[in-house]
Amino acid sequence: MENVKIAIWGFGAMGSGMARMLATKKGVEVVGVCDMHPDRVGKNMYEVLELEQAGRPDAMIKDKIEDVVYKGSCDLCLIATDSFTKKAFPKIKYVLEQKINVISTAEEMAYPKAQEPELAKEIDRIALENGVSVLGTGINPGLIMDLLVVCLTGCMTNVESLEAKRVNSLSPFGPAVMEEQGVGMSIDKFNKEVEEGTMAGHVGFAESIGMIADALGWKVDKFEQQMKPIATDVDRKSPYGFAKAGDVAGVNMTGQGYVDGEVKIDMIHPQQIEPEQVGVNTGDYITIKGTPEVNMSITPEVEGGLGTIAMCVNMIPLVINADAGLKTMIDLPVPRAIMGDFRNYIK
Repeated sequence: MENVKIAIWGFGAMGSGMARMLATKKGVEVVGVCDMHPDRVGKNMYEVLELEQAGRPDAMIKDKIEDVVYKGSCDLCLIATDSFTKKAFPKIKYVLEQKINVISTAEEMAYPKAQEPELAKEIDRIALENGVSVLGTGINPGLIMDLLVVCLTGCMTNVESLEAKRVNSLSPFGPAVMEEQGVGMSIDKFNKEVEEGTMAGHVGFAESIGMIADALGWKVDKFEQQMKPIATDVDRKSPYGFAKAGDVAGVNMTGQGYVDGEVKIDMIHPQQIEPEQVGVNTGDYITIKGTPEVNMSITPEVEGGLGTIAMCVNMIPLVINADAGLKTMIDLPVPRAIMGDFRNYIK
């Protein structure tokens, strides 16, 4: 039986991390990578990552997706390029039309109907037409502040309200995330972009709240979110970000989902580069009011970069096995670490 064949579109922190993880697994291989970075184009993925190829076929990095992903080239394409459904859509459309399954790291793709219902319908239509499936996932949204919450309600007879809190480090993420979170900006520039609506902050509250509400049968009648800068009083440097003292090291995001005029879903999410440098302990916390009350605490946080990489890679067999169409994490079997031969997980 042939190996499961994977293509990767985008070779930044997440895409290259997925390649590293796949290189440790049995029964799966990366057949090619699409990336625009001039220092990578034309090189073998294993050379760029400084990994032993161990007899695996070359995985060349090319700057044109048509040279990497085409009908019959692979079983699934990991797209690690964008955060927003509108920006990710042309890439997803192209891959689906090659009759190839897709997993996207775009945060809005975790539950695209929350903010892009028409695009979600179109993505579903294209996937169905081509007999393949597409999923958006990651650590958050995708697991910690939504799917895990949903799973924990399974032991409850009644849910009154819930709070999901994630205190995390942005340090593992790449330049796009640094820009979205305002890392390195002045406080004034950050506040101006918030006022103008151009500061992204954490992308995913609407998606997480939509996923939870739909899973529980709640109808959200109002969604709100807020963002405030996290200023640093010392210089902080991560692999892809830098904030000098007095500037922005991250963003404190809060969000609420209202049901029948009351806040039923509360989201709290401060995230910054190098939080430990200023004595901030990371962690993931879920509190669900109801019968029985459920409280969960994970300290330190589930590491965001590795968590996103693992979620995408571990969902590969489940997406390949899925019925055609647009899927979310509440549509598929629960994620699990793939420690055996990938081929044994394919139906």
